[in-house]
Amino acid sequence: MTAELVRGQNHPLPQVRLEIRISVGVPVLAGATLGDENGTVRGPQLIAHPGAPTLPGVEVSGQAAAEHRLAVDLSAVPEAVHRVGVFLALPIGTTGPLRFGAVPAPRTAVHGPDGTEIARYTVSGLDTEAALIALELYRRQGAWKIRAMGQGYAGGLPALFADQGLPEAGMLAAAIHGTTNPGPTAAYDHGTHRANGTHRANDAARNPYDTPAPEGAPALDTPPPAGAPTLGGPIDYSHPRRPRHTAPPSPTPAACPAADGQPAPPVAGDAVGWSMEERLYNQVWGMFEDLARAMAAYRGAVDFADTRLERELDQALADPRARLGDGNAAAREAAQTRRDQLVDQARAVLDRDLAQLTAESEVVEPALPPAYARWDSPAWHGYRVPAEPPMALRLGDLHLPESLPLRIPLLVRLPLEHGLWIDSGATAMPEGSFADSTALRQAAMETAVALAARLLAVHPAGEFAVRVIDPAGAGTRALWPLTGAGVLAAPPATGAAGVMDVLERLTRRVDLVQMAVRGGAAGSLPDDVDTARQLLIVNDFPHGFDDRAITRLRYLADEGPAVGVHLVLVADRADAAAFGPLLDPLWRSLMRLTPAPDEHFADPWVGHAWTYEPALVPVGSRIVEQVLAEVAAALIKHK
Repeated sequence: MTAELVRGQNHPLPQVRLEIRISVGVPVLAGATLGDENGTVRGPQLIAHPGAPTLPGVEVSGQAAAEHRLAVDLSAVPEAVHRVGVFLALPIGTTGPLRFGAVPAPRTAVHGPDGTEIARYTVSGLDTEAALIALELYRRQGAWKIRAMGQGYAGGLPALFADQGLPEAGMLAAAIHGTTNPGPTAAYDHGTHRANGTHRANDAARNPYDTPAPEGAPALDTPPPAGAPTLGGPIDYSHPRRPRHTAPPSPTPAACPAADGQPAPPVAGDAVGWSMEERLYNQVWGMFEDLARAMAAYRGAVDFADTRLERELDQALADPRARLGDGNAAAREAAQTRRDQLVDQARAVLDRDLAQLTAESEVVEPALPPAYARWDSPAWHGYRVPAEPPMALRLGDLHLPESLPLRIPLLVRLPLEHGLWIDSGATAMPEGSFADSTALRQAAMETAVALAARLLAVHPAGEFAVRVIDPAGAGTRALWPLTGAGVLAAPPATGAAGVMDVLERLTRRVDLVQMAVRGGAAGSLPDDVDTARQLLIVNDFPHGFDDRAITRLRYLADEGPAVGVHLVLVADRADAAAFGPLLDPLWRSLMRLTPAPDEHFADPWVGHAWTYEPALVPVGSRIVEQVLAEVAAALIKHK
């Protein structure tokens, strides 16, 4: 359970590898100080800051941002370090806010390497402070703890560093601020920020960023720290926590990055993280956020241009004397020309950003490990059963209409927190995707099988088991890769009796594991309880299910994920209409996927409607059979 800390409260840290997430709402600097038992920092080399973001055991962001993620490995900090202070500071030399009392209360959260939230703390009650120590990680009797500090300094970073015993604190603070001051094309004019959360746009019109964000998401009226949405100059919507890359330079002598000072080409795995797998995971989601930012800017600019065109046309028609004659036609033509120029400029910026992301995708995609990779990736060739489970899994790809052919992998953390629903009755499929409903149901089951094969392949032998309920045997052909390889925990269950038998077994497993965990006796389960994580695939739901079976299934969907029982439901919701609202909580608890491209994913940040494409095996490929043969051989050795 997450601990909600108040100022001065401490909490034990069950793990030493942590991710500290910080959200403020306006660009701030984030860093960490490494102090001794008394909290004294012995020199500037013990401060992680944007100019020197990496120290042993600590990695911070390289620039000011409204949100930060700090990677901390307390087992890697020097032995003499007993206190790690996480600090925030408002940038100077800009027109931004000068005190924390004028910005949203900073929110901090400490997560483990598996994404589990350990503690959170909101720093409230700030006023004139320009810098603060938000959290402190400290070592006490060989164990690490976290303390909610909230210690502010009206004197900013110089006062903060001086309080920690650093000589020449003012010079060090000035150097840190100097590394993060934005250039003229990236400046954010806080002087135009109004109380209602909007900005004064060019030509006294609505700014493209005046769009409300979904509840709980960062508001778009807070511009990205890397650039402001001005229509008259270059715009940079790159993610604040990621390096800025450029597309590969053209093969001309003048295009050499070393000669013209341009950033280096993209590199796979250059995001924050402790391992390459974590870095690639963070990089993929950084690419997703970059694309969301770029598309929000483009669509906002187009909306702004259209709105201004309508207003100018209304103004031209408002004067009765100008409604007729060449003057009115000229005014309309000029307004349309201005609109087209704005849209063309926005499209040019979008194309630039898409080129950068495409160049990065071409580098990142081949470097992804099997759990993240497409089925046609070279990562699957020479596959061997892993010794450790992955941190995430690829469920498919996401893209936007304007961004084709660029696709961003849809990665979800493991273990799955929610079940999956593969919709075999989707109605928004591209025209001609499937000839009839039978083909669509077959494709839905093939999608479930490809997902199950991936889950089996990326877990160590014996640590993941797949069970299938197929009441009418309709999925026999689609299930052949699993049944033919002999990797299922048991033959697919058929008929009403088979349905209840599997559900009763898994319900018993959930009950026993819950009791064992609550009683602190997780190692004393009965011998007939399979301790491996379980994936239950239910085909053609609700066929073969009565009220009792549905009650069991809902129980597994709600309680199973926490104790290692996961659900994949292959179903057409219309088939379950007879059960009425009884199943509504079940549908809401599952993540909906489709067997063909479908525009049904909405990100909680800017609300784009993303098109989802499943991670299917290429037609004619035998890679799944080859991978499952390795899995089957490993299972035989494991037994």
